[in-house]
Amino acid sequence: MSLPAIVFFIVFSYLPIAGLVIAFKQYNYRDGIFGSPWAGIDNFQFFFISGKAWLVTSNTFLYNLAFIIINNLLEIVLAVALVEISSNWLRKVMQSMLFLPYFVSWVTVGLLFFGFANFDSGIVNSLLQTFGAEPIDIYNTPGYWPIMIVLVSAWKAVGYGMIYYMAAIMGVDPEIYEAAEIDGANIFRKIWHLTIPYLIPTVVILLLLAVGNIFRGDFGLFYQLVQNNGVLFDKTDVIDTFVFRSLLMTREEGMAAAAGFYQSVLCFVTIMMANFAVKKYNKDYSLF
Repeated sequence: MSLPAIVFFIVFSYLPIAGLVIAFKQYNYRDGIFGSPWAGIDNFQFFFISGKAWLVTSNTFLYNLAFIIINNLLEIVLAVALVEISSNWLRKVMQSMLFLPYFVSWVTVGLLFFGFANFDSGIVNSLLQTFGAEPIDIYNTPGYWPIMIVLVSAWKAVGYGMIYYMAAIMGVDPEIYEAAEIDGANIFRKIWHLTIPYLIPTVVILLLLAVGNIFRGDFGLFYQLVQNNGVLFDKTDVIDTFVFRSLLMTREEGMAAAAGFYQSVLCFVTIMMANFAVKKYNKDYSLF
C-alpha cells in the first residue's frame, strides 16, 4: 500500500535533487545539466550582488512569521469555538463556510481581489465614493500590501488548518470534561485548563512543520495577487517570485537554481534549530 507514495517521493522529491548541480554550473541547453561547464559560486555571487537577496529573504521570513502566528491563533480560536457550538447543524454550516475558501484557486482569488481593490471600479473604492470619500489606489500603494496579503492568507488557509485542532479536541476523553463540570468548572475554565493543554502537542508539531518552510513563500499567493506590478515588489517580493521572474526574464537558470539552493539550505538550518530547541524543552514534542 505504501509503494505508490514511495515511488512518488522518489520520482518527484529525491531524483530532482541531482538538479541542484545547476547552481554551480553555467547551464546551457546544448550540454545539458551534467555537461555544462562549472561556474563555481559565480551564480551565488550574482544573486547576492543583485541587491535583492536580503530584501526577498527578509520579506519571505517576515510574511511567513506573520502567517504562522496569526493563522494558528485564528485556527485554535475557531476550532475551540466550533467544538463548543451545541447545534450540530450550525457547526457543520460554519465549518463548511470556513473550509470553502481553501478550495478556491489562487488564480480565482487574484481575480476576486482585483475586483475588490481595483482603483476604477473596485468594491472598496465604490463604497468610499458612495460616502463621499477619496478612492484608494491600492495597486500603487505598497504600504497596504503586507496587511492585505496576511488577511488573504488567513481567509484562505484558516479553515483548513482548523481541522487539525478540531481533530485533536475531539480526541479528548469526554469524561474529563464531565469531571471538570462536576467540580464546578465553567466553559472558559474547561477551555483554558483542559482544551488548550491537550492542544499543545498538536500546536508544537504544526509549528515545527511551518517553521521548516519559513523561507518558502506561497508562490500562488504572492504572484497571483501582485502579478508583475513592479511598484509593489519591495513590499511583496519573496524568494519564490524572485526566482520565477529571474528565470522568466533573464533566462539565468544557474542564478535561479542558486537562489533555490540558498532557500533550501535556510529551510534545513531553520527546521534543525527549531527541532533542537523543542527537543531540549520536551523531546516527546520533537519531530526526530
